[in-house]
Amino acid sequence: MYMSMQDILEQIRSLLKKKKRGRISAISRDIPQDMLKKQNSKQGNEAQSSTGQRAQGQGSEARNSVGQEFGGQSIGVQSTEGHNAVAPETEEQSLARQEQNTAARNAESNTAAQSTGQNAVEQSAESQNGIERAKDNMTEYRGGNVMRVIPVYNMMVLPHSYIYFQVQSFKNIAGQEIRQDDHVLLAVLKEDSFNTKDLRKEEFHSVAVEGSVTEISGDGYVVVRTGQRVKILELTQKEGEPLLLETAPLRDIEDLDREDSDRKLKEIKAELKTLVDRFRAGSIMQTMIDQYGSIQEVACILSPWLSLKNEERYQVLKEDRLSVRTKMLEQILYEYVEVTKVTSDARNQQQEDYQKLYKEQALQKQIDYLQKELDEMHPEKVSDLRKLELKIEESGMNEIAKKEASKILNRLKNEGTNGQEAGMLYDYMDFVTGLSWKKEEQKSIDLDEAEKILSEDHFGLKKVKERMIQQIAVMNLKKQQSGSILLFVGAPGTGKTSIGKSIAKALGRKYVRVSLGGVRDEADIRGHRRTYLGAMPGRIMDGIHKAGVSNPVMVLDEVDKLSSSYNGDPAAALLEVLDPEQNNTFTDHYMNVPYDLSDVLFICTANTTDSIPAPLLNRMEVIQYQGYTPREKFEIGKRHLMKKALKNVGLQPENVELSDEALESIISDYTREGGVRGLKKRLDTLCRIAAVHLVRGKGEKITVGKEDLQEYLDMNPLHHRAVEEKGRAGVVTGLAWTAVGGEILFIETLATKGEGKLTITGQLGNVMKESAQIAISLVKSMFPEKASFFKENDLHIHVPDGATPKDGPSAGVTLTVALSSLVTGQAVCPQIAMTGEVSLEGKVNPIGGLPEKLMAAERAGVKTVLIPKANVDDLRDVPEEVKDKLEIRPVENVDEALELCGIEKSEEVSTENASE
Repeated sequence: MYMSMQDILEQIRSLLKKKKRGRISAISRDIPQDMLKKQNSKQGNEAQSSTGQRAQGQGSEARNSVGQEFGGQSIGVQSTEGHNAVAPETEEQSLARQEQNTAARNAESNTAAQSTGQNAVEQSAESQNGIERAKDNMTEYRGGNVMRVIPVYNMMVLPHSYIYFQVQSFKNIAGQEIRQDDHVLLAVLKEDSFNTKDLRKEEFHSVAVEGSVTEISGDGYVVVRTGQRVKILELTQKEGEPLLLETAPLRDIEDLDREDSDRKLKEIKAELKTLVDRFRAGSIMQTMIDQYGSIQEVACILSPWLSLKNEERYQVLKEDRLSVRTKMLEQILYEYVEVTKVTSDARNQQQEDYQKLYKEQALQKQIDYLQKELDEMHPEKVSDLRKLELKIEESGMNEIAKKEASKILNRLKNEGTNGQEAGMLYDYMDFVTGLSWKKEEQKSIDLDEAEKILSEDHFGLKKVKERMIQQIAVMNLKKQQSGSILLFVGAPGTGKTSIGKSIAKALGRKYVRVSLGGVRDEADIRGHRRTYLGAMPGRIMDGIHKAGVSNPVMVLDEVDKLSSSYNGDPAAALLEVLDPEQNNTFTDHYMNVPYDLSDVLFICTANTTDSIPAPLLNRMEVIQYQGYTPREKFEIGKRHLMKKALKNVGLQPENVELSDEALESIISDYTREGGVRGLKKRLDTLCRIAAVHLVRGKGEKITVGKEDLQEYLDMNPLHHRAVEEKGRAGVVTGLAWTAVGGEILFIETLATKGEGKLTITGQLGNVMKESAQIAISLVKSMFPEKASFFKENDLHIHVPDGATPKDGPSAGVTLTVALSSLVTGQAVCPQIAMTGEVSLEGKVNPIGGLPEKLMAAERAGVKTVLIPKANVDDLRDVPEEVKDKLEIRPVENVDEALELCGIEKSEEVSTENASE
C-alpha cells in the first residue's frame, strides 16, 4: 500500500509515542540526513502533485512507500515482539529513482494545479511543517518503519493480493496485539514449527511478501493486503533482544500481456461461477468472484481448499516471471475446479442415494405401521405370507438365516400360492420360522432338588446320578451349557433312556428322543437337500423343531446300531453334531443355514461300544450301566414298575395285592436279564389279568402269591443255569459277560483214544479258540509227565449252549484249569467259578464286565470266585450285597488258581520253570 508524506509523518509520531511508553526497545540503523534535505527540496512539487491527485480521487499518496521516500532504504525499529524491515538500496539509486518519480508526478498534475493553486499552496506549507517535525524527531530518535514478521505455513502467499487470517490465530503468530495499518512481512516456513521469541533465518524460505493490515473485521478476521515480493537477507534474534530483519525487493518480470492476463482471469472467473452454481449460496459467491482483480488474488482466496504441499505453494511465490507464475496458477485452479466438480457430483449422488434410502425407509415404516394396525383390527384376515413375514422378524434368527428366509419368502410371493414350488417353499418357511433361534436364559438349578428328582424316578444308578450332579454344578457356575457328551452303555432295561427324562426334568428343560437304530443314510442326520423331491430336515433339527426350544435334553438312542451304506455314513455325520467345538454352526442340508446346537445337552445310549467308530466314541464320555441286583430289581419293581403298570390299565393300588415272595419269584424264576424290562412285562401281565377280573365283576381286588404266578403268567419258570453239587474231572464253572448282563457257563473237556487231535465246539469265536490253544500249551508245560496223554488221546472242548455264539479272552484261566483237571483226573468244586485271561507265561491278565459276572455268579449259587488280581479295583463297582454273598479270591498266575481249585502239580514243575 502506497503512503503519502503526511502518513509517513503520522507514523513517525506514533513511533515516538511508543518509545516514550517503553514499547520501542532498539534502533537498528540510522536514516541519512541528506535524504531529508533532498526530500525537503522536493516538497513543493509533492504538494502540487498530491493536490492534483486528490482532485482526481485516486489517492496519489499511495504511490510511494517509506523506503521509496527515503531513498529506497527502509530501516526500522521494533519492540521485543516486533520485527525490523531493511531495504539495502544505495543512496544514488534512490535519488535517481526519486527524480524520475517527481518528474512523472509533475507532468501528471499540471492541469490540476492550475485550478487548485490555493489548495496546493496550503498543502505545501502543511507538508513543509511536517517535514521539519519529522526531521527533528528523526534526529533525536533515529530509526525506520516498524514491520512484523508473520510466519506462515502451507498457505498460498502471493504479491498484490488479499489474505485472510483468523484474529486469534494472527495474534498467536504475530506475538502481540494487532492494529489496522500495521506493516507485516509474510515469511514462508520450511517446517510447521516456530518460536515467536527466537526466529532464525534458517527456518524460512528466502522469498517473502510485504504487506499491511487493511481491516480487522468484527467477524473475527484479519485482512492483509500484500505488496511486492522481497528476499530475506538477514533475520536474527536473540533471547531478550529485538529482531533484526534486512530484505531486498524482488521485481516481477512482467512478460505477460495485459490483455492475455485479463482474458485468463475472465476464464477463471467463468469456471468458478459455473462451479458455485452447484451450491446453495451460488449467487452471493458469484458477486464475490466478480471482485477478484487478478489470478494471484483468486489463488490466495482459495488457498485453504487447494490440495498443495507447502513446497508447491512456495514454488509459485518463488517464480519471478509473471507468465510462468500465471500458468502455474492456472493449472492449480483448473485442477481445483475439476476435482471440486467430481467431488460435488459424488457428494450429490451420495445424498440422492441417501435421500432415496431414507424415503424408502420412511415409507416402509409407515406401511409396516399401517399393516400392523390392520392386523390387530382384523387378525383373522392376516395372510399366511404376512404371518411368515412377522415370524421372521420376531424369530431372532442370525443374519445368514434371516437373509435366506427373506429370499425364500420373496420367491414365494413372486411364485404365488398356485406355483409349482409353492408347497415346497411354504414347508421350508414353516419349518425355519418354527425353530427357536433365541438363546434361552440359563437358570440356576438347585442341586438338592435335582438330586431328589433323579432319585424319585430311578433307584440305584449312583455313578450316573453323581455325574449329572457334577454337570449341573458346572452349568450353574459358568451360566452356560458345558461339559462333554455323555454316552450311557449298558444292558437293555437298565434305565439309560428313561433317565434322560429325569435329567431334563431336573434341569427344567424339554426332552427329545431321537432313535438312531438301523439308520444307514447320512441324510437322516444332516437332512436332504431341497433339490430332491420330498426333501426333509434331518432327525437332529426335526427334534429341535418339535421341542420348540434351542436347549432341550436330546437323547440319541442306540448309537451303536448305526450302519453305513452307499448313501453315506451317518456315524461320520454325527461327528459334527457331538463336537462342542463345531456344533455351534451346524448346517442341515435342508435348512442350508447354520444353527447353534451348543446349548443342547446330548445324551447317547448304547448296549456296547464295540460297534461305535473310534472317532465318534472319542467325542463322548462313557458311563457304564451295571446290571441290577435282585435286591435292586425288587425295589424298582415295588416303587416304580408296579405303579406304572397299574396306571396304564386304569387300576388303583388297592385293586392288586402282590406279595413280596411273588415279586422275588418273578425276578428270579420268570426273568433272566441285567435290566428290568422283562420284570415290567410280567407286572403288566398281572395288572391286565386283574383288570379282566375287575370288569367281569369277580371282585374288587386280586391277590397274587408265589403259587399263582405260573397260572397268571401262563408260563413255566425259566431254567436258570445253576451249579451242580458234585464236580467232575474236566468240567469247570466259568463266567461270561453278555449284552443282557452276566451269565455262568461250563467249560467241558473230554479225552478219547486217538492221535492227539483237538476238537472245539460251542460256536466259539477266534479269540476263545486261541485261548484254548494257549491253555493246551500251558498244561503240557506244567505237566510234562503227561506228554503221552496228549499223543494217545484226542481232546474235545465244548462250551454249552451250542446255539449261542461265544467269544472273548476271559475264559483262558477256566480252560487251563479244566484241562488240568482232565489231565490229572482231579475234579474241581462246581461252586468255584473263575474268569481271567492267561498268557503263555502262566499269568492271569485282567478282564472287563466284572460286576455283571459276579452278579451272575451270586444268582447261580456260586460261593467262591477267582478273579485277576489286576481287577481288584473294579470291586468298588460291585454292589455290597453281592460281595457279601461271595468269597472273591484274586489270583496273579495259574499256579494260584490250580492251588485254590485243589489240583496238585508235581513238585519239580511249576509255571515259572515251565516258561523257561
